[in-house]
Amino acid sequence: MKNYTFKLFTSLLLLSTFIIFSSGVNSSGAAQTTSNKFVSSGLREINPPPIDDQNRVIAIVGATLISPSSNIINDSTVVIRGPEIAAAGPRQSIPIPDGAEIVKTTGLFLIPGLIDSHFHIERDYDLPRLYLTHGVTSLRDPGQWIQIYDPIRKSPLPQPRCFVAGPHLDSPPHAHPLDAFTVTNAEQTRLAVNRFIDEGASVIKVYYRLPLNLMEVACKSAHARGVPVTAHLELVSAADAIRAGLDGIEHITSFGTALADPVDAERFREAVAADNEARRKARYELWSRLDLEQSSRVKPLLQEIMKNKIFVSATLAVFERRRGDRGTSETEVRGFENMLKFAGMCQRAGATLVVGSHSSVPKAERGWAYQRELELLAECGLSPAEVLAAATLNNARYFRTGNRLGSTEHGKLADLVLLRANPLENVANYRKVDRVMLNGRWFTP
Repeated sequence: MKNYTFKLFTSLLLLSTFIIFSSGVNSSGAAQTTSNKFVSSGLREINPPPIDDQNRVIAIVGATLISPSSNIINDSTVVIRGPEIAAAGPRQSIPIPDGAEIVKTTGLFLIPGLIDSHFHIERDYDLPRLYLTHGVTSLRDPGQWIQIYDPIRKSPLPQPRCFVAGPHLDSPPHAHPLDAFTVTNAEQTRLAVNRFIDEGASVIKVYYRLPLNLMEVACKSAHARGVPVTAHLELVSAADAIRAGLDGIEHITSFGTALADPVDAERFREAVAADNEARRKARYELWSRLDLEQSSRVKPLLQEIMKNKIFVSATLAVFERRRGDRGTSETEVRGFENMLKFAGMCQRAGATLVVGSHSSVPKAERGWAYQRELELLAECGLSPAEVLAAATLNNARYFRTGNRLGSTEHGKLADLVLLRANPLENVANYRKVDRVMLNGRWFTP
């Protein structure tokens, strides 16, 4: 019995040593300095920011503190030790440690770092850093080969935390062949899921040509590894895909065939099955014909979303079409209006909306797609506090990192943004970034 106990103890010790060591090395083999507290804390980014000095103390004093996890604090103090938030609250209740670097921020507004659930790098290696200057401290790319991020992982410059999926799992013919990985049976699907998780994926994305039975295999395989699955849907009904085990859905348009009249939905499927490019026009036609107020299909779909706790990354900005836009048809305008309306209905039903920028959208300059998405979420009915939650804590929970990111409170990592104007008064104020803190280090735009 004693010999068995000793062997068990030795095995556990070796296992824990392996986990700690593995968490301190990134995929390229470079050593990372990481707080032991966060070694096994949820799913991981592929480029953990370095820590210069674990004992360095910064006190941010005087800002209005706005966080989804607490009430608004008009005159706050936030103490940062190394990469972590050591204390946060009213100025009079938070003592400032001796030797702390004091940063006076009266008149500014302090929020958690913004998180982007749907970012496409497309080898634009300056774009993540540009997003960081605009307050986005974490992002997730749902559909690129992980190796494409090697220049970001190896960069000596500050970069947002990058979470990755690997290529999306799909069946041919692919809409995006360079970003797709072909699976045609259950065994191929299981092997692909495990391969990409082994390579660093913290989410698996299934694409719209993947049949429903293989979506279910992908979900079971990923969930066995503790990794969520999200989907871009066009052909498979969202209600069926949710029941297959999804954790999230990318794009508001993914709900179209579940909401549409069955005849319209089948016509859409036939067109897209024959030609991937048909979806670009056909999705607006499909959405323009929806009657969301009268349809008997809306309530059951919302119930499925709620019952299964689906995260909805609407990416409204990439579909935005307005009257007066050059080359925009009335069908596109009506279709987009219904997309906005359904996103608002999801929020009012209690669904969890998150912010995904899609990186490049029609009505935003380069680097500002995220802020345009915030503005559209406000337009479709989210309150200022709900927009902030969608941008921060909701996304942190979607990433399964809510215990270390997404809010400004004791024990979390110090990813913070100082704004020059109150985002609860006007969502456009998210564009007024004064400076950004990533992992306890200032990054000034």
